[in-house]
Amino acid sequence: MGTFESREGGGAAIALDDIEISILRSLAVQLLELIGPGEPEPAEDADPLAVLFASDGPTEPPSDPALARLFPDAYGAGPGAQDDLGNGLAGGLPGPEAQELRARSAEFRRFTENDLRTRKREDALAVVHSLNGLTPAGDGAAVLELTGELPLRWLGALNDLRLTIAARLEITEDDEGARLFRLPDDDPRKPMVMAYLWLGGLQESLIETL
Repeated sequence: MGTFESREGGGAAIALDDIEISILRSLAVQLLELIGPGEPEPAEDADPLAVLFASDGPTEPPSDPALARLFPDAYGAGPGAQDDLGNGLAGGLPGPEAQELRARSAEFRRFTENDLRTRKREDALAVVHSLNGLTPAGDGAAVLELTGELPLRWLGALNDLRLTIAARLEITEDDEGARLFRLPDDDPRKPMVMAYLWLGGLQESLIETL
C-alpha cells in the first residue's frame, strides 16, 4: 500500500488501487452517515445575528462512543470528557469545580458543535469527491493529487476516521493498537484493526508532506 509523498509545486500525491479507493470511499461515506445531515441553509435575506442565535447546538455529549470522540467535551470536564484516545479527563476534580466546568463545556458545545459537524462533514465529502474523480490506469493504480485546501481536508477526515474506528475497537492507548495488530486472522476485529493501522500510516505520511 502506498503513502503520501510531496508533490512538485506543492501539495501531496499518492497512488491508490481499486481496493484502496473503494475502502477509503466506503469509510468516508460511513463517516458522513455517522455525523448526520447538515443544518438547513438560512434564507438569503435572513438577519445574520438572528441566524447565529437561532442555530444553537446540543449541550450534552453524544451517547454514541464514536461521536463522543469526534465531539468531545471542552475543558475536559463533562461525563464523557476524553482525550483523543478516549481516556477520561475529569477524574479527581472536586464536585463544585467539576460542575462549573461541565456548565462551561455545555455552553461551549451549544455554540460550536454544529459548526464542527459542518467542518467534519465537508472534510469527509472532500475525500469522497476526490476519490470519485480517480480512474486507475493499466497497472491498476491511480494517482491522487491533493492541492490547495485538500491536503488539510484529507488530514481532518483521516483523523476522524481513526478516532471513529478506535472507538468501535475500544482502543484507549497506543499500545493497544499494537496488541490488536497481533490478533489472529479469523478474529472479526482484524479487518477493522488493519484499516485503523493503514489510516494511521496515511495520516502520518500526509503530515510529513505538509
